Amino acid sequence: MVAEGRVIKFYGGFCYVMVDGAVKECLPRRRLVTAGLLVGDRVKVGAAEAGRCVVEAVLPRRTVLFRPPVANVELAVLVFSIRDPQPNFGLLDRLLVVSQAAGIEALVCFNKLDLARDTPPAEVAVYRAVGYRVILTSALSGEGVTALRDALADRISVFAGPSGAGKSSLLNAIQPGLRLRTGEISHKTRRGRHTTRVVELLPLTGGGLVADTPGFTQLDLPDIPAAELAAYFPEIAAASAGCRFNDCLHVQEPACAVRRAVEEGTVALFRYRNYLSFLRELKEKERRF
Repeated sequence: MVAEGRVIKFYGGFCYVMVDGAVKECLPRRRLVTAGLLVGDRVKVGAAEAGRCVVEAVLPRRTVLFRPPVANVELAVLVFSIRDPQPNFGLLDRLLVVSQAAGIEALVCFNKLDLARDTPPAEVAVYRAVGYRVILTSALSGEGVTALRDALADRISVFAGPSGAGKSSLLNAIQPGLRLRTGEISHKTRRGRHTTRVVELLPLTGGGLVADTPGFTQLDLPDIPAAELAAYFPEIAAASAGCRFNDCLHVQEPACAVRRAVEEGTVALFRYRNYLSFLRELKEKERRF
């Protein structure tokens, strides 16, 4: 008999698949391991071999991320601390581009509100004005946790962001029974210490699955044409309608409406600088290949 299930984790060479609410320890076929079986994959599970079920096939993926490596995600919760450590807006913008390129809805979560209740970074308002959904939370005080829990209900979500931002702490606040390991900030580097080592989908009592993922500070951009990058920055895409040239890259071209918008303050300077940095990166990649 063949049943359908979802891969929730890998451990010790085995694949753990949730089938009808029960988790089964499975042996994946070698060809599937070679092809890159991912947490989140919907799979077909066949008859047992040596007391274990066998993953026979992978069903088509709706979405896929490779950093963090997880398939069929519907919502990416991008978690950054307001302080301790300071938010890395370059990494946040990268994650927003990666999520959009993968066809995944993004939710920006600024955590540790208890550390900067009266003075949240001005950039928070920028992301809201651009049109991103933003939630401010405190895993310590519980502020914003209900709104975040509601956003996760009945969806497959992934928490992504740098170490020390409080991803595991937030998940523990959302569902205390998870008891995920949490870490402190290094006093020497002011960066977070890794506490999550593997990607695992965790079932939520309110419905849905969520992946806590290892933190990271570097991330490659997706393979998109440099000329299309502006479409991944909503405010730049909107301003570009006023450019003289249809193929304007908003660098040095004359009569560029985007550069004018930056000068006028309607496009945030830090977002424009991140756009230029990403543009150079994509152009360099195109020259190499």
